Amino acid sequence: MSKARRGSGRAETARWTDLQEADLLELPLKNLKVRLEGTWLADCLADVNDELRKRGLKIKIHGWISDEWFSPPETPGIAFPFYLAHPRLRRLERKMMLEVEGGTRRECMQLLRHEAGHVVEYAFGLHKRKRFQRLFGRASAPYPDHYRPDPSSKKHVQHLRRWYAQCHPDEDFAETFAVWLTPRSNWKKRYAAWPKALEKLEYIDELMAEIAGEKPAAQKRFEVDPVSKHRITLGEHYAAKRERYAIETPTVFDRELRKMFPEDARKMNAPQASSIIRKNRARIIRAVAKRTGEFPLALNAAIDDMISRCNALKLRSPRGETTVRAEITAMLSSKAIHTHYLATRRHWFAV
Repeated sequence: MSKARRGSGRAETARWTDLQEADLLELPLKNLKVRLEGTWLADCLADVNDELRKRGLKIKIHGWISDEWFSPPETPGIAFPFYLAHPRLRRLERKMMLEVEGGTRRECMQLLRHEAGHVVEYAFGLHKRKRFQRLFGRASAPYPDHYRPDPSSKKHVQHLRRWYAQCHPDEDFAETFAVWLTPRSNWKKRYAAWPKALEKLEYIDELMAEIAGEKPAAQKRFEVDPVSKHRITLGEHYAAKRERYAIETPTVFDRELRKMFPEDARKMNAPQASSIIRKNRARIIRAVAKRTGEFPLALNAAIDDMISRCNALKLRSPRGETTVRAEITAMLSSKAIHTHYLATRRHWFAV
């Protein structure tokens, strides 16, 4: 690329970084002009390739920017979501989705190890092996739009949140591979009491030793669905994404809230319960999401319901914020875990 074109790209980026949010949301994704090269994401990808090399796996993964995380079977590469490529976009992602998936180096490496599992699986054709199919299932199984995990299952490893290994055989393999690849994961001890999950890990350990030093089948290196081809605006992107992940949440909290904030005529000057919950919203959401894997958007909707009901019931709380925050966190966590066992689609996770 010429110096003139590189300069033009920087100027384009400089223009949109200064836009007001409403104007930024009108910008097509392709006009972001964000690249992987020279970013912290490229460093993370280099580190994962180094981990593969140290394990004797002769495959080098390439990367590019798209609209979400994925790794297509037809090329040994990983797509990174555009919002990770610039601080302004990370801030927008957090505002729109209440979280930034892969936004820290630790989370990015976790996701990259998972995606590397997909790359290795298809580059070496591992899904065609009979033992693979016996342990993980058939990769040709229909891929779901939603899945309902069993949090108590010990048949699957737990690497990414939301019990992601349970959504499809490909994801089960990728998650197990990621645990195996992670340095100092101590998987033999960690999963010693989980015989089914341990069997999968031991199989991957044997399989990777078997293919170490082998070259995978030749695959072309190209970018699938790069961000430069996306004509939709950021606003359209987030409207669709919020609709996809805004799973319905329980709306009846009256019994729990009345127990938590009982009426007492002597405490009518105490702070409003809704004000305490509103002030601690972000900390509650982070704590429950980390504990249960529930989507922050769903938790945010639940807290909106709580605040609304507290106002309608005119509930007050003489207790300190720390106590209230702990009780709300415990109550929401309990409800989030419980709903994973219910059969209605609204309690499933979007893939």
